This record gives sequence, C-alpha cells and structure tokens, in this order.
Amino acid sequence: MPIGTAVHDRTSRLCESLNYREWSGYYCVSVYEMHHEHEYNAIREAAALIDISPLFKYLITGRDSARLLDRVVTRDVKKMAVGQVIYTPWCDEAGKVVDDGTVSRLADGTFRMTAADPSLRWLRQNAFGMDVNIEDVSEKTAALALQGPTSGRLLHKIAAGADIPNLRYFRVARATIAGVPVEISRTGYTGDLGYEIWIPWGEAGKVWDALMEGGRQFDIHACGMQALDIARIEAGLILIEVDYHSAKKSLIASQTYTPYEIGLGKLVDLKKEQFVGREALAEEQRRGPRRQLVGLEIDWTDVEKVYDAVGLPPTAPSTASRVAVPVYRGRAQIGKATSTTWSPTLKKLIALASLSTEEAAVGNRVQVETTVESVRDKVGANVVPLPFFNPPRKTATPVI
Repeated sequence: MPIGTAVHDRTSRLCESLNYREWSGYYCVSVYEMHHEHEYNAIREAAALIDISPLFKYLITGRDSARLLDRVVTRDVKKMAVGQVIYTPWCDEAGKVVDDGTVSRLADGTFRMTAADPSLRWLRQNAFGMDVNIEDVSEKTAALALQGPTSGRLLHKIAAGADIPNLRYFRVARATIAGVPVEISRTGYTGDLGYEIWIPWGEAGKVWDALMEGGRQFDIHACGMQALDIARIEAGLILIEVDYHSAKKSLIASQTYTPYEIGLGKLVDLKKEQFVGREALAEEQRRGPRRQLVGLEIDWTDVEKVYDAVGLPPTAPSTASRVAVPVYRGRAQIGKATSTTWSPTLKKLIALASLSTEEAAVGNRVQVETTVESVRDKVGANVVPLPFFNPPRKTATPVI
C-alpha cells in the first residue's frame, strides 16, 4: 500500500478530486481539481508546485566519487564544475539504457544522483574497489518542482542566500526558505522556466507553506501528474517504461533501447575514458541506430473524419495517453507512438514516437492508428523536430 510523501498532509488537503496514483511506493496526486486545466495553465502561464519527492536520490561522496560516476554514466563527469547539474543516461554493457536522470556536483567530492528507478545496487556493483560512499537519501531528501514563468520571481522573493535571478540553466545553489536550508537547481520536467528544490524530509512542509503563501501574488497552483505529463510531451521529454523500457526490465531485445534511439545520443561522450557500454555505443554510433525518437503532429482534420464516419463529434483527449499505438507508412508498420496528447498551448494533437530510421526524417508523412467506437482507423501525421515547445525563458538569464 502506498504511503504519503513529506508533504502529503499538504497535498491531500488540496486534492479535491481524490485522484491519486502510485509512484515508487508513494501516493502521488494525479489531478487536484476535477480537471487539470488550471494546473496546466499554471505551468505555462504562472507558477506550478509539484511534489516530486518519490524520485530516487543518491548522495555519492569520497575521493573516487567522480570516477565512479564517470564509469557509470555516458557523460564526462570530470568536466563538471561545482554547482553544475547534468542530465544523462546510464547503460548496461550492451549499450542499452538502464535509466536516465540528473547528476549534481554539490562539492568537489560530493554528487547527488536522481533516478526514476532504484539504482543503488547498480552503483554499488560498479563501485567495487573504489574509495567512495553511496548513500540512498531518497527518504531523507524531499523534492518540490516549482515551474512556470513566474517561478523565478517567486523564488527571488522568498529564498535567501542565493542569486536566483542569475542562477543559470542546469546550475544549483544553496539557499534558505522559511529558515530551512535547501538546494535549488534550475531544472525541471516541463520544458519551461522552472526550478527543483531539494529539502530535508522533515522540513518540507515549511517550504511548501512558504511557497504557497508567497506565491499567491504569482498565481501559484499545486499541480499533479496529469498536467505534468502534457507539459513534458510538449517539451519532448521521455518517460521510462513509456517511451523506452529499462534494460533491467526488458524481456525481449526489441524492448531495449540505446541512447541514440531515444534522442539522447548527444549525451554520449565517447572521448572520455572507459565507461559501461562504451564499446557497444561506439559501434552503434558508427553504424547508426535502427530507430529514432521523433515528434508527430497528427492531422486534426483526419481525426474529425474518423469521428464523423460513426456519427460522433470529434473529441480532443482530455489527458495524455501512455498507450503505444502503431505508426504506418502505407500498409507497413514503421514504429509506434508512445506518448500522445492534445497540446492546449499549441492547439495540436502531438505525439512522441519511435520510428525506423529510414522513416524518421523531418517532413516525412506517416499514419497513426486511432480507435473510435471500437473501430480501428488511420489518421495522417507529419514527422516534426523535437521539442514541440521550447520558450526562450526556459534558459534565459536573468529571469527577473
């Protein structure tokens, strides 16, 4: 049975819908109201506060901390400056992705790694013979994501000890909020201006309260997973076990993915020293991936025709779909759409898809399977670049 996070007593009071889901053993709000409209709009137009405490978090310290991470992840950790954050996948020996997450360099020999799935055993297996300590701080460190155009001004108002206006994209700084020592990273899962706040577990309620109280003038809203799912698809951000499967859980070869197949090839540094999966990834780069992550814009006119054929008015999906559907070129299946949503900002039906490399070129015309009244049909779609939505404010400095 799931348990509450460090701010469950706060989120449960606001969750009018009583609509929860389970995330890594914790209760997680899907949507606070009966519909996610206000929460999504907070992400794109104001400030949204999201409880992301269920993330797995590891504190890696010691003389060989950077060496361990360099062995595990595909990016060059030795190049990281103190206060820098990187996004990276990590792979098995065959170059197949185990998970993806962030690594923050908090001090010379201190790193924090975040992951969607448990990674403690994987880290310890690769740390054999090294002078390094790996601590699972998942239940000691709470995390809140503050996302949206007014998030920087809100943090500037209530966070002491950090230069929020000039905190650069993918950097982290120490501060205090409501007297609680925190770390604030300019990161997020929405593709918008935003921050993630890392808090001692027992003090998270104080920080939540300060953000909600100080955020009134910035139109802050507590935000659940339904709105976050739409935002991350607009941003072209992948989700494990939806847009790709972890190599640890895959049952057949086609369920495993390399970084090059899920849009993370640019995060593979083949110039650095040996790391897990390097030889396989070098070979993959040489021959090219057999499939690629792409964006699809689905023709709404075609969707209308499918509904009209059965005598129904067209209906835009109210939530994002994580159900994979086939993608075709003519009669041949060329891949699958893994995450699909109506974008309220773009006013388009969009999808993340995994297509064979031969069919993945931008501008290519494909068909996506759709089902209305239990009848399967196909609608047209165009392959487009990712991300779908990428506002300049996401990376702009200063933010005030």
